[in-house]
Amino acid sequence: MGYPERLLNDNEAVVVDLHPHWWYFVRPTALLIVAIAAGVATIAFTDNGTTERTGAAWLSLVAIVIAVVWVVLRYLRWGSTNFVVTNQRVIFRTGLLARRGVEIPLDRVNTVRSSQGLGERIVGAGDLMIESGGESGQEHFTDISHPDRVKREIHGQMAARSARNSDLGTPMDVAGQLEKLEAMLERGSLTADEFDRQKRRLLGP
Repeated sequence: MGYPERLLNDNEAVVVDLHPHWWYFVRPTALLIVAIAAGVATIAFTDNGTTERTGAAWLSLVAIVIAVVWVVLRYLRWGSTNFVVTNQRVIFRTGLLARRGVEIPLDRVNTVRSSQGLGERIVGAGDLMIESGGESGQEHFTDISHPDRVKREIHGQMAARSARNSDLGTPMDVAGQLEKLEAMLERGSLTADEFDRQKRRLLGP
């Protein structure tokens, strides 16, 4: 399910809307496979009617039930979790009955970092850390699909928003905006030409 349009602000558009990466299902699925394999091995390699076979079969059945419940719960949570980037903010929303969410205005974002382990790099998953000027300071988001691409999109929206604010004459801390642009240039999120263009818009003629 996508992020509800009714929750968007005026003139707000969604540019990224993600559910957790399928890597999110690895552990419960692995448990289910192991439990099924153990059940099959119990039937194949133990004598019928023995206490050993009965006990092992019950253990396998319990493990299968637990794994199935875990997979179902994970799927329900997966479907109700959205990581969203708009032209105004970053939004994280999760929960079926009790909702939990985080909203970070792009104007308050200071740093965006991505991280991936070896396995995550292979499958295209990873984590994001967003540092902002809000009360929480840092927010960590896990199981993000292609976190490097998402990071670049956030930086791109930040730059575009700074340009729009400059064009509209919105009051802003010019020195702070220049620091953000310089940091984005150092990280490679902006090219030198884009940096010069944004800098000229901030400083004026």
